[in-house]
Amino acid sequence: MKLSVVIPCYNEAPTVTAQIAAVLAAVIPDERVSDREIVVVDDGSTDGTAAILAGISDPRVRVCRHATNRGKGSALATGFAAATGDILLIQDADLEYDAAEIAVVIAPIVAGKADALFGSRFQGGQPHRVVYFWHRVANGLLTLLSNMLTDLNLTDMECGTKAFRAAAIAGLTIRERGFGCEPELTAKVARRRCRIYEVGISYAGRTYEEGKKIGWRDGVRALWCIVKYNVLPCPPERVPGGSENPRVVPARDGD
Repeated sequence: MKLSVVIPCYNEAPTVTAQIAAVLAAVIPDERVSDREIVVVDDGSTDGTAAILAGISDPRVRVCRHATNRGKGSALATGFAAATGDILLIQDADLEYDAAEIAVVIAPIVAGKADALFGSRFQGGQPHRVVYFWHRVANGLLTLLSNMLTDLNLTDMECGTKAFRAAAIAGLTIRERGFGCEPELTAKVARRRCRIYEVGISYAGRTYEEGKKIGWRDGVRALWCIVKYNVLPCPPERVPGGSENPRVVPARDGD
């Protein structure tokens, strides 16, 4: 079984090298996971991230680059389409989520129990940096609304740590360019009746001074996306023509 770790990256020069090293060093004791790759998607960075990534020679690391910044959803779609693993794991480049916990995160998928795995910053006994009160309130409200429409009981729908069995989401189209991809992916795996697990993870959240990017506009967009992908009719998912192993694909302009 092969693990593909997709790292969306935008202006993360101070942390991306450390995150890649942490993913490569992560211990996965289960012998069923015999191979791993990292797919880094540089989403139009302007801070020197591209030069840093160009200097990486490890054959387990592949880099995709967007000429301009398109958003996290577009970066994930590019990374998922390029990945070749049986398990697809999202690992942000900013070190907020600990790569040492990868084995715990993917364990239900490796064991054949789950098709999708959501990390949760709000359950379990892992360390959690205390940051913004109103972010927590907004997260709770968005998760509640998403749960009401998907009939799931997640505690942290917006968590950036998510993993999927590649075959379970084959052909899924990510239409959201930005952070709206989180409720979109949630709605779509729920609609596919995927077996979903949640696991408590640690969280070393950043402040805005330290580089945090998500803002209130993203919260408003997430609210709209919850309604859009759970209530409104959506175009059918598109499987790339001729692909022997169809992956998640980005939406075309105008979709």
